[in-house]
Amino acid sequence: MQNTKKLGAAIIGCGAIFPLHAQALAGLQGVELLAVVDSDPSKAEQAGREYGCMSTTDYRTIIDRDDIDVVHLCTPHHLHADMAVELLHAGKHVLTEKPLADSLDAAHRLLKAAANSTGQLGVVFQNRYNDPSVRIKQMIESGELGRLLCLKGVVTWHRDEAYYQSSNWRGYWATEGGGVLMNQTIHTLDLLQWFGGEIRSVRGSVTTDVLDGVIEVEDTAHACIDFSNEARGLFYGTNAYLVNSPVELEVVFEQGTLLQRRDCLYLWKDDQETLLCEPATKSAGAKSYWGTGHFRLIEDFYSHIRENRKFWIDGEEGFKAMKLAKDIYSSSNARS
Repeated sequence: MQNTKKLGAAIIGCGAIFPLHAQALAGLQGVELLAVVDSDPSKAEQAGREYGCMSTTDYRTIIDRDDIDVVHLCTPHHLHADMAVELLHAGKHVLTEKPLADSLDAAHRLLKAAANSTGQLGVVFQNRYNDPSVRIKQMIESGELGRLLCLKGVVTWHRDEAYYQSSNWRGYWATEGGGVLMNQTIHTLDLLQWFGGEIRSVRGSVTTDVLDGVIEVEDTAHACIDFSNEARGLFYGTNAYLVNSPVELEVVFEQGTLLQRRDCLYLWKDDQETLLCEPATKSAGAKSYWGTGHFRLIEDFYSHIRENRKFWIDGEEGFKAMKLAKDIYSSSNARS
């Protein structure tokens, strides 16, 4: 049964990802952004003026507000779990940016809180909504190309010293929970595990190739992922490139191969390459290499709330990519 009540929303964190959430809310019917929160007063005030809502530096002021139903967490990684636990205890619906938490212990606390809450917990893995991702998943499930044999994901992006120096939380184990695995490439790890299914074993390594002395965490990682269905996944990710290249995905079946290049999906079969889908129109405010799925995911999250249905990328789903990243750290004997 659909709930027709207008939903009040708040966003905690007014940094780089904030505009995507705020713009998505502005375009949703029956939803009103009522408050924005940031520990930096100038950021909070600017966001409040821009979107015509209350601004504050203390997120606890919104916990007891009956008119706020949904809270978006766009905060640094180490704040996700504690904030989400408080909000869920108060019965709020929570949509958190990735990762679910900065540590496995924090993630387990959050999952327990979500299981005991009347509110829903959603995790932002927006690349599952990109057209190529949807098509790949459909073709895996349909079996139309035969058995899945192997798959790989490659992410070559650029993050320099200035990027880390512009923030007091990035680049540290205690606040970011990791480097390229936990921040940039976790979306690709999520797609690999979503496509491949249950994971049997993980071997990998992490290194700091160009940012040694600048960050504590890794800027480069690779892994071999064996799935329970006998498929194998290979992964490579780095922040050491000099541009932000589009993510590359390849999925190999018995009877054909799917390749994602520059957000277009191609099928190679019978010595012919066929274009299956092209990228959607770029959403306002989105960086091209982020993908365009944020708006779709946020709209879908609110649809699930209105219809009293369980959101499909919940805490348990969001945990999978984080666990994969942590397993790569463990394999590499890196701090996790």
